Amino acid sequence: MPSPLYIFDMDDTLIDGDCSMLWNQFLVDKGFVKDPDFLTTDQKLMALYGVGKLDMEAYLAFTMQPLAAMPCTKVDELVAQFVAEYVEPRVFKEAQALLADLKAKQIPMVIISATVSFIVTQVAKSLGVEHALGIDMAVIGDHYSAQIVGIPSYRQGKIARLEQWINAQQSDFSALHFYTDSINDLPLCEYADHAYLINPCQQLEQAAQGKNWQIYHWNTRALA
Repeated sequence: MPSPLYIFDMDDTLIDGDCSMLWNQFLVDKGFVKDPDFLTTDQKLMALYGVGKLDMEAYLAFTMQPLAAMPCTKVDELVAQFVAEYVEPRVFKEAQALLADLKAKQIPMVIISATVSFIVTQVAKSLGVEHALGIDMAVIGDHYSAQIVGIPSYRQGKIARLEQWINAQQSDFSALHFYTDSINDLPLCEYADHAYLINPCQQLEQAAQGKNWQIYHWNTRALA
């Protein structure tokens, strides 16, 4: 019998915060970024993301700069440290309980995020989610570059990436259940069979009017 598939956005949905911004804060805190305007620029760009107007290629060109001279193995080590110190304490308690319940019932789950995949994969692993899709960055000379590989999992691209992933599986799914907070995910909300809005932004909440989408307000961190 086909199983449902549960699909999760990551930032501000499972996590109380945006992992891209938290990662940039981590790089500053650990001394890998010296530019005093780095976080201010990041905040301005992410404000555009919040209203669905971010140029993702421009954003990645900016945020990948601090990693240009760092080998992938070093980046991956730092990401593991980052997830443990900056992300795990921000997991919503409600999200943790839901993921644990789905895992116990052996219901397949996938996280799909507009964050770079080398971060999304580590976060998914820490949450016990087997499958994760993020924006894949080309590796050139053992360094992560700012060049996107394939379709970026952003806005409409999330549907394309999800369809690619589903087509690669050896099972059918009875229904698609999608959780998100962001107006950027409106296309995937409309594509899924069931949409669940977690602390939705104002634009997404307005778009949900007249639709049979459930709205939840999660506000408790698992490690609070």
